[in-house]
Amino acid sequence: MVDLTRTATTPPVGASELFQILRDGVPRTRGELAALTGMARSTIGVRIDALVDVGLVGAVDTAASTGGRPPAQIALRPAARLVVAADLGASHGRVAVTDLVGTQLASRDARIDIAAGPVPTLEWLVGVVDELLDSVGRVRDDVIAFGIGLPGPVEFSTGRPANPPIMPGWDGFDVPGWLRQHVRAHVLVDNDVNIAALGERAHGWPDLDHLLFVKVATGIGSGIVSEGRLQRGAQGTAGDIGHVRVSRAGDVPCHCGNTGCLEAVASGPAIARSLRAKGHDVHTSADVVDLVARSDLDAIGAVRQAGRDIGEVLATCVSLINPSVIALGGSITQAGEHLLAGVREVVYSRSMPLATEHLVIAQSRAGSIAALQGAAALAIAYALSPAGVDELVTLAEGRQQLTEGRHLTEGRQLVS
Repeated sequence: MVDLTRTATTPPVGASELFQILRDGVPRTRGELAALTGMARSTIGVRIDALVDVGLVGAVDTAASTGGRPPAQIALRPAARLVVAADLGASHGRVAVTDLVGTQLASRDARIDIAAGPVPTLEWLVGVVDELLDSVGRVRDDVIAFGIGLPGPVEFSTGRPANPPIMPGWDGFDVPGWLRQHVRAHVLVDNDVNIAALGERAHGWPDLDHLLFVKVATGIGSGIVSEGRLQRGAQGTAGDIGHVRVSRAGDVPCHCGNTGCLEAVASGPAIARSLRAKGHDVHTSADVVDLVARSDLDAIGAVRQAGRDIGEVLATCVSLINPSVIALGGSITQAGEHLLAGVREVVYSRSMPLATEHLVIAQSRAGSIAALQGAAALAIAYALSPAGVDELVTLAEGRQQLTEGRHLTEGRQLVS
């Protein structure tokens, strides 16, 4: 954030820093902005013009005046620019277009196959974005950032998936690079559990700074929010609890190539496999949830045992990161309290009393839209950051220079 204690002798701020004052949506006059930053009104005018040109701010109702013409006020224009949020799972895709305060303008849910590879999946995404934009009368150039969640490890600094177990063909693929060949927007890519943690905190626990979000579905993973910030770790693998060994897994093979992983015994497919071994016709997480809903004792027992296995890993997490809340999401949590009961049973019995005295273990409040909300929050945070605003202003200036150069060339050709 910009330092609001600047004096007249402080070096002037750029357009992006000035915008950090205006992003709260409160209308301010040029005089008020000059007083806050120490810049001359003429300089403020140049900075404001740059922000107006890219659509981030605009004039609103005029302020009260002590005489003469009332001064114009400038404020954020949240609907002038858009972001795209995308939650791409193993078999589902959710896409939304939102304004700069996260208001959803249009969305789409669909079945997809992430294993089909990056190009077919991203072509589908671009097609859906075009349809959503068309439905609200907008165009691609209105979009300034994409936030995308993928169901596997992602190197956040590059947006490239890193050896994702259930995403053949995606390893090392330049997702931002491919998309930027088709859209003029900044692209941020993270794993789906990290962005779900952002969405869960924003939607369900906005006043808490320490949260662990756990997704139990085709895979198992967690997103860590500590001191109010998402913790990705050095290479973006923080929270990858699905491949921690648990006692019950023994030598059970995991699709990652190792044996004994939590995911091998407690994920949706693993629970379904254990129930098939008992003669049940179950193949998916939805089948498991349906069987639990019909009060099948085998299914209830299998889900509760999966909760205990997950709790074994989470008990260690509680000791390491001391969250205030553990929120569980993903398709298997739709089985009701049975998974939560297993998790609580182990976490509360194995963790130190001080760490669990006020610990809440609950079902996700954001539910199935946690990742989509987190993806939007990720995109908006960048779009409105100093780096994001600088990028937008620089691109606009570049286009203007290109247009002026083209007009100059055309004029010379006409003269000659």
